[in-house]
Amino acid sequence: MTDLTTDLNRTPLYEFHVALGAKMVPFAGYEMPVQYPLGVMKEHLHTRAAAGLFDVSHMGQVMLTSPEGFEALALALESIVPVDVLGLKPARQRYGVFTDETGGILDDLMISNTGDGLFLVVNAACKAEDIAHLNATLPDHVTVTEITDRALLALQGPAAEAALARLVPQVAELKFMDSVRITVGAVEWWISRSGYTGEDGFEISVPADLAVKIAETLVAMEEVEPIGLGARDSLRLEAGLCLYGHDIDTTTSPVEGNIAWAMQKVRRSGGARAGGFPGAARILNELDSGATRKRVGLLPQGRAPMREGTPLFASAESTDQIGVITSGGFGPSVEGPVAMGYLPSAYSMDGTEVFAELRGKRLPVTVAPMPFRTSTYKR
Repeated sequence: MTDLTTDLNRTPLYEFHVALGAKMVPFAGYEMPVQYPLGVMKEHLHTRAAAGLFDVSHMGQVMLTSPEGFEALALALESIVPVDVLGLKPARQRYGVFTDETGGILDDLMISNTGDGLFLVVNAACKAEDIAHLNATLPDHVTVTEITDRALLALQGPAAEAALARLVPQVAELKFMDSVRITVGAVEWWISRSGYTGEDGFEISVPADLAVKIAETLVAMEEVEPIGLGARDSLRLEAGLCLYGHDIDTTTSPVEGNIAWAMQKVRRSGGARAGGFPGAARILNELDSGATRKRVGLLPQGRAPMREGTPLFASAESTDQIGVITSGGFGPSVEGPVAMGYLPSAYSMDGTEVFAELRGKRLPVTVAPMPFRTSTYKR
């Protein structure tokens, strides 16, 4: 459904959000809830303490299939992602990135082995370009299908399992990054044990026409509150997770972006299927020799939050900018400001002090390990 006055899309849950009093804002071409009457701070803390329900239906859901079987399909996708797709077991999910010929990141995504294909979840702002990229680069035997008749929900927090298990008891058996299809009544739910908050939780793809009923059932539970984009951002920031277009983009490589952990040994130098993806020469060289800069966690030493775009300097007096904050704000769970950004490798060691320029003043910032709060995934 499209609002003709704004040309913004609406997810299947739009009326649900409005009925709950959400403040709706434009985001990635959609009208999305930035917060509910509870407010961003309380929404954040409720997710950490109990369970929060997020509408992420604006994300792209894509199915890849091939009559030539899983091996051919996996190797085809490996030609555009530096990830071990062939080694992905059935009912498991893996994080990955699309890279370009310069080694930059076109988007980050989740990849699930469904047994009969590969299910991808891509970012909302990139999904049209991602689907065009898949169609343009994958071989003819691969069919790329955008899933447009399903909504996507995220249920996150320590009480997420107990809440969802009332509707789907089997989820209690899932471990982090399991990705399964479970029939509830006559309806197939696609459920992964994953999320974007640093908490245990689930991402749930359901038929669009059932999304409101399922969401209403969940938020009626005592543990569950609806959560908007504001708290989603502060939760992922505390968890040290990248936001595409801010912390990673086509100007950053996976090594610079500090997500080289997503590249398995088999795709690295000396591996059985080393390289073979766009930008491999640069990325493999950076893996072996190091990148000149790196995404790092940053803890401002005062109480002032430091936002995206804040410049970083080696000293209080230096005139040469050495880095920049790419995400930053107040971390409700850590009760202080947190940020992430890029610094030269020589300044990227934990404990290094640099200076941010905020409103004409130089304020000290300390390089710190991420996540800023220990994640609670169910291993």
